[in-house]
Amino acid sequence: MYIFVITFLLLYGGMHFYAYLKVCNAFMLRFYSKCVLSLWMVIMTISPFIVRTAEHLWVKPALYFAWPSFIWMGFIFIFASVLLISDIFYCCYRLVARYVLKFLPCNFSTPTASRIALFLSATICAYAFFEADRFQTEHVVIRSPKIQTQDSKIRIVQISDVHIGLLMREKRLKKVIEIIKEAKPDIVVSTGDLIDGRLNKDAAMIFGVNPLAALMASIPAPSGKFAAVGNHEIYAGLAQSLEFTKAAGFTTLQDKSIILKNGITITGFDDRSVNQITPPVAEKEMNLINKVSKDSFHLLLKHRPDILPQSDGSFDLQLSGHVHNGQIFPFNYLVKYVHPIPCGTTRTINGSQIHVSRGTGTWGPPMRLLAPPEVTIIDLIPL
Repeated sequence: MYIFVITFLLLYGGMHFYAYLKVCNAFMLRFYSKCVLSLWMVIMTISPFIVRTAEHLWVKPALYFAWPSFIWMGFIFIFASVLLISDIFYCCYRLVARYVLKFLPCNFSTPTASRIALFLSATICAYAFFEADRFQTEHVVIRSPKIQTQDSKIRIVQISDVHIGLLMREKRLKKVIEIIKEAKPDIVVSTGDLIDGRLNKDAAMIFGVNPLAALMASIPAPSGKFAAVGNHEIYAGLAQSLEFTKAAGFTTLQDKSIILKNGITITGFDDRSVNQITPPVAEKEMNLINKVSKDSFHLLLKHRPDILPQSDGSFDLQLSGHVHNGQIFPFNYLVKYVHPIPCGTTRTINGSQIHVSRGTGTWGPPMRLLAPPEVTIIDLIPL
């Protein structure tokens, strides 16, 4: 956590400083204006921590401060990205104009580029806010001889990274629930980060957390609802997260397997943020996987899209999330360095399959850019 906080402050603070220099240059700000802008940049840099502290105390104004804080976070991500692209383009243009095509004009100034970047970023930010509310369904069909059912299929609906909290409230959650109900699933699974906030009695009174759990509990699933623990369940407080998940009608599988009546075995693994203080994670995972009958269709619920090399081929399907497909372009390219398995469905070298969800909600900024939120429908069909 300390490493995360330091890294976040360096990167996020660096974006603010970069944007500050560009805005000062673009509008030739005077001393007083620079002081005001500097103060704003400092407050916004630490604002996520202010929101989280207030949220843990359940001070009601945390809700009202969260919206401008996280909308600004999305804007500064986009603005810094656009500025960087414009700076690279400007440098390339100057080099080409000066040394290759000498007839091109060289009077396109960086202040002009910064002003254009500011306007473009605000426009993109508005679209990203709109895209975050455009829930899409991804349909995956898995054929296997291990599926034994009297019906034509077994339908699973996966949600991931819903991040119920200050920003993911009743209005947006109802849209997700409507999509799930329309799919008429046999099984509903959550692959971690169902919540993203403190869930205590004060929270229930002030923000209505219990009604949100009741909404989730209203989803019918004849064969059950199951959840894996993600990293944000830890940040929110594991005990309270598990209590909320149970109230939402889910059975949390913490390094545990369960065999359903239809013959499917579901194994849920805790996120490594839980397991880092327990015996070796790889050993625990392999012990669980090896205990499952090879004749049973084995479904893994694992928050992060990581596959142990020794487990490849020993399970049929893994459902994961965590990466959000970067959530805001171009951060998807950075995510690929840490988690190379792409969003969507991938067949592994030894014949297992993994589906990585783009996520159903948002972390931080209530925005998505070129990574629309996803509710996944998986049909398991006999072969």
